[in-house]
Amino acid sequence: MLQVAQLTKRFGGFTAVATVDFALEQGEILGLIGPNGSGKSTTFNLIAGLYAPTAGSIRFRGEEIGGLAPAQVCHRGIGRTFQIPRPFRRLTVLENVAVAAYYGQAGRVSRERAWAQAEEALDLVQLAYAHDARVDGLGAAGLKKLELARALATQPKLLLADESLGGLDEHEMDQAADMLARIRKERGVTIIWVEHIMGVLMRVVDRCIVLDHGEKIAEGLPREVAADPKVIEVYLGTDAAAVQAQVAARS
Repeated sequence: MLQVAQLTKRFGGFTAVATVDFALEQGEILGLIGPNGSGKSTTFNLIAGLYAPTAGSIRFRGEEIGGLAPAQVCHRGIGRTFQIPRPFRRLTVLENVAVAAYYGQAGRVSRERAWAQAEEALDLVQLAYAHDARVDGLGAAGLKKLELARALATQPKLLLADESLGGLDEHEMDQAADMLARIRKERGVTIIWVEHIMGVLMRVVDRCIVLDHGEKIAEGLPREVAADPKVIEVYLGTDAAAVQAQVAARS
């Protein structure tokens, strides 16, 4: 579904992403992990169209999308969430998602269909709402669900989920992880998930890619990545044993 080849992004003399290669199969959940500053968000922003690559290729379903504007990328079937939700505060919860459904599909659906898709997305993420409910009444978990619903309302084939667990408690984290697995199962959506909460992520993803200083340093099954000495050295550190135990429990 997605083929990234020699992807590179420089900001002046700083190289944020350096010749990164990976492929994504339809139906996978791929974890993209690494320490702060490793290039994860920049890679997301390159795929989503916020940045144009300095070099390299991004092919989605056979089409080169590197350098396209974010709206063009969205209209081709890639939705994304952001670490910090920024809903339209003057709109209701339902209106926020309906706007995403309508404009995320380039107006190819009727307004009535956009409303219906908004309700479907909110039901899928299990965010209860009244038709006049305002976003100001949502807590951290509710805002994360709203962010996910807005992305799903664009009817993506590929979802880029950026730190969906930030600000959540342990129970909410488990719910969010289960939700991503359910989205894959019920909607057939392929997912790339950036996350720092390794124990939760490793229970859900099929494969992991690890970045460090903009370079890919490891790729493989969760148990392989969790046991990789270089990944332990640069990222997992003293948490390695706990993460390995959680991966083993999943198996």
